[in-house]
Amino acid sequence: MVKLKTMSITLGLSVSLLLTGCGSEEGNQKHGSAGGETANLGEQLDYTITGIEPGAGTTELARNTLAEYGNLEGWELLESSTAGMLGALEEAVKNEEPIIITGWTPHWMFSADDLKFLEDPKGTFGGSENVNTIVRKGLEEDMPSAYTILDRFYWEPEDMETVMFDAQEVPFEEAAMNWIEANSDKVEEWTKGVEKVEGDEIELVSTPWDTERASGYVMKAVLEQQGYEVTLTPVDPAVMFQALASGEGDASVAPWLPSTHASFYEKHKEDLVDLGENLKGTEIGLVVPAYMDINSIEDLKPKE
Repeated sequence: MVKLKTMSITLGLSVSLLLTGCGSEEGNQKHGSAGGETANLGEQLDYTITGIEPGAGTTELARNTLAEYGNLEGWELLESSTAGMLGALEEAVKNEEPIIITGWTPHWMFSADDLKFLEDPKGTFGGSENVNTIVRKGLEEDMPSAYTILDRFYWEPEDMETVMFDAQEVPFEEAAMNWIEANSDKVEEWTKGVEKVEGDEIELVSTPWDTERASGYVMKAVLEQQGYEVTLTPVDPAVMFQALASGEGDASVAPWLPSTHASFYEKHKEDLVDLGENLKGTEIGLVVPAYMDINSIEDLKPKE
């Protein structure tokens, strides 16, 4: 098998947001509101939404949102990194300052802080999504045991969040094993009756975000327990789909569908095998701290 070289985008940008106090009440000065203060909110944020990596499906959806909502004219998306976005969020929450980020669930940030999604009346972020399992053509014949486990793999958002939250204190490999040990009954549903192998090589292709690290490391550990030698390769989403379509990678438990990775899926779907959802109930959108008095994307005002 031709091993896929790791191709990941790492952009480290730090974001510092200058808060300008306005209004007659201290709460409105800091947090803005969904009423007349939202114009001031744009000024406080310099009409900037804090995003993540340029190659992320979330970023593509955020760009579309800026184009579709007329009231976001003049707003810009700061394409940063996941670490940069989380750092900016942490700093804003610590000082109870306003911030708008591109966010998603499951993610440990919702356990760490009280956050909320802004309503998306136009549906530009696609609403509730699923995470699917996709594999290269021919995997069922070449690796029937791995194919069966991948096909059976299913867990809940709470399971993924448990691994992600644990991984803030320990390496993802350890967090994945902790979850497997605590959920042996669920893992047995994936592996029951599956024949073990001796050192067969398989490559899982994923994306470099914590949600996919959680599912990727869990699947890696489960397959290793069945006797596989597993390589887990994090890449940009476009590369992930291309690798599976060309046969350079074997499987992925990372695609967010039907919206986030839709453009990549449509381009390569004829050359892939889609095994369906491995997790339901994900969500992507614009996220703010709960203390901000704003509830909808439509509450924001254009730049004058």
